[in-house]
Amino acid sequence: MAEEVKTEAKNESGKKMMVTLFKVILGLAFLAFGAWLVYRGWPHLLNLIKGSVGLFFILAGVITLAIAKE
Repeated sequence: MAEEVKTEAKNESGKKMMVTLFKVILGLAFLAFGAWLVYRGWPHLLNLIKGSVGLFFILAGVITLAIAKE
């Protein structure tokens, strides 16, 4: 009985380690893919950021006015 519990604990520990390792590898793959996409589309990204600045300030102004109204 005690040996079965130890074996199950080892299997559970090994399974948990494999799941964690898979998550780490998947996370690193997503980071690498995202970095590659940013590198590849840098001019487009800058264009998107430049176009979003005006909308950001409009939103900030609306939020500021809503807070000041209270």
